[in-house]
Parts: sequence; C-alpha cells; structure tokens
Amino acid sequence: MKYIFIILITTLIGCSTTNTREIVKPNAKQLAWANSEIGVLIHYDLITYEPDYNWRSDWEYNPDPSIFNPDSLDTDQWILAAKEAGATYAVLVAKHCVGFSLWPTKAHDYSVQNTPWKNGQGDLVRDFVNSCRKYGIKPGIYSSSSANGYYKVDNPGLVVTHDSLAQKEYNKVVETQLTELWSNYGDLFEIWFDGGVLPPEKGGADIVPILNKHQPNAIIFQGPYEFKNLIRWVGNEEGVAPYPCWSTADSTTNANGVVQIKGLNGNPDGKYWCPGEADVPIRKNSSFQGGWFWRAGQDSTLRSLEELDDIYYKSVGRNTNLLLGIVINDKGLVPKADVQLLKQFGNSIKQKFSTALAETSGQGNVFTLDFDNITKVNTVLLMEDIKNGERVRKYVIKGFVDDAWIELCKGSSIGHKRLERLENISVSKIKVSFPESIAQPIMRRISIY
Repeated sequence: MKYIFIILITTLIGCSTTNTREIVKPNAKQLAWANSEIGVLIHYDLITYEPDYNWRSDWEYNPDPSIFNPDSLDTDQWILAAKEAGATYAVLVAKHCVGFSLWPTKAHDYSVQNTPWKNGQGDLVRDFVNSCRKYGIKPGIYSSSSANGYYKVDNPGLVVTHDSLAQKEYNKVVETQLTELWSNYGDLFEIWFDGGVLPPEKGGADIVPILNKHQPNAIIFQGPYEFKNLIRWVGNEEGVAPYPCWSTADSTTNANGVVQIKGLNGNPDGKYWCPGEADVPIRKNSSFQGGWFWRAGQDSTLRSLEELDDIYYKSVGRNTNLLLGIVINDKGLVPKADVQLLKQFGNSIKQKFSTALAETSGQGNVFTLDFDNITKVNTVLLMEDIKNGERVRKYVIKGFVDDAWIELCKGSSIGHKRLERLENISVSKIKVSFPESIAQPIMRRISIY
C-alpha cells in the first residue's frame, strides 16, 4: 500500500507562534531517560518473609535477618522478566523502610551479611547490577533515606525520638550507605528517593556532594533541588499521569524534602525540565505495603493485561515514563504468573505499535497523512523532538470522512509522546494541526495505527 504525506510548513492565520520566550530544554541524560519509556521497580526485603510486620507500629521490634534465606534466588531471571515486558531499565530497592540492606554495608549489621543466604557472603545489589549489564538493561537503585524502622526514622528522614545524637548517627549511616551504593557498583541510570530528600538545614544528611562526586550523570527521582538531572512523581501509585502532563515545572522539591510540585500537571512555562515518572505495582491489594511486596496466595491480585495496556496509554501516552513494580517471592524469583503477564504486556505493546498505517515527521504547523483507500484507524501517536523543548501548546486531529473534515480529538501537552485513542473510524486522510505553539513545532514522529 502506498501513502502520500503532505506537510504544510506555514504560519497559519490565527496560529499563536512566537520566538520571544526562552524555551526550556532537557539535557542529554534527560533525553536518554525519556527514550527509555519503560522501567521496572523491584521490591524484595524481610517483609517478603514476615508480611505482617509494620515498621511504623512497633519501633522496638525488627524482623530477625536470619529469616532471609532464599533457595533459588536468580537475578538473571528477574531481569529477563523485565526485558520481556519491554523494560529498558530496572531499579532495585536496595533498602526499604524496614532498614534491612541487600548489600554488605559497613554502616551497621542489619544486612545480608548476617543472614544464612550464601553464608553471609552475598551481595544482592552486585548480583542485580551484573545481571542488568549482562542483558543490556540500565541499572538503578532505590536508596530512600526518608524512613528506616531499624533506626526509628520516619518521613521525611527524622528520628521519631527527636534525639539530636540519634539524628547525627542516622545521618552518618545515610551518608555511608549512599557512598557505598553510588561508588561500588559503577554508573547508575536512575536513583530513587522515595519521600524526597531532607536537606541538612532541616536536619537531614548532606548527600548532594556525595551525589555530585559519585553519580553526576544519574537521573534522580524526587531528588535534591540543587541537582540537575531531576524527574518528578505524578502523585499516585496507579501508573496514571494527569493530563496535560508537561515536562517542565516550577519547582521540584520543597524545603522539607517532600515532593511539592506546583500542580501535578507541571507547567508549560515552568523554569525547570523535570518530567514525570508513573509508578505502579503489577499486583494490587489493600495490605500495608500494597502490591509492592510478594505475599503467598495472591496471584489473583495481578492486574489484567487490559489494565496494563490502559496504564501504558495513561503514562507513556501522556508524556511520562512507566515504572512497573515487580515482586520477588520467598524463593528469590519473580513468580511464574507475573513473568507470564509481563511477557504478555510486552508482546501486546509491540504488536500494537510495530507497524504504522502511515507516519511522517518534520517542522510545521499542519501535517496531512493521505491513505490510498478508506482506512480504519484507532490511535494517533505524536512525538515532539524534545531536544528543542516542548513547543506545542494545542493540537487538533481531524479525519477526512465523506468528503469533509471531522474533528476527532484535541489536546495540549505532547512532549516526548502523546497517544490519542480514537473510536475505530474509517477515514481517507488524517490531519494534525498545531493552532498554538511558542515556536515552530518540530515533530520527531506522527504515526497512525
């Protein structure tokens, strides 16, 4: 089938286009992150073996590390499961709120070095990073400092006793552990701060110098305001970005270390490039830890393939990356049911977007894609060339039906990727126009499916 692409590179009457405003642009690291689109967040901890433990309910109790003794742990299996889902990066929760560390830290004894697993000689962070590099997945580490049951610390990173000496001790632990994680495992693609970062002037650890020294090129989720490669939370754990969702924002974190975006949609006129990342566990339940950690007998809590597909459209299709939460069971493996779902999801996205009915790219205010015959379409994919910033402020998509143009949909934010789902409609042409922009639109890709 032959397609004719007509690109009108004109300035239309009534089109609001100006070059007077400085356009905020991503740096090279943020560009690479946007292109990665799908990642996974892997949770595995003592809670896997003691699921009813609630670190907030009893500050005097901590699970015994001797319960950590998986007999089949295989980080290669984890990463292959992630790759089947289409993930290009993976983030390991190296220390969650319990305070137990998955690497042999020198900061304290509450870690894998005091477990039966590998006779205390194991390093799960190193195994994870090695598997990532083996299979071409970019490694990341969740290294939150905002909560720690072992040191009686709660969000946003303060000891609950308010004891100044205990706070100093904890801050030293944080600095030691982050130095270990950021200096012993090579370059990291993404670093996750769950709950933000408490700055030193508010009583927190001084981590910015450590970050700048050891991981200056990492993307930082909810990280310190002073850092350059920042991304932000979308405000929920359902994998659903708000719409519109701009890559620019007015602020990234507030003085308390808790994420504080002035509007979860971002701001098209914001001063900072700080795009959103949408996280969601592929299991869902109402327990204390939600669906982030494995619990026996809960295969039925897996989301359906249809749910994951919908989440993809509402995350990647709304200009954010999608971070899928993967559980590890008591054997040390991604459960078979989860592996199957991840593979189905990856195949589904590949199938949906493997072959476009028509596509084009370039600069201009109007793009018309002309089919040979009347063709049924259900999706329009829009991508700006974001290395030049987000320029489009409004778009309109029309279809040519029965010798007339009919408006099919319209919107505002495009950014790295916008997916518009349409009712299956038969058209002979599709026209995409940009009635408002802050400079001439530069489209990396417009595709019809």
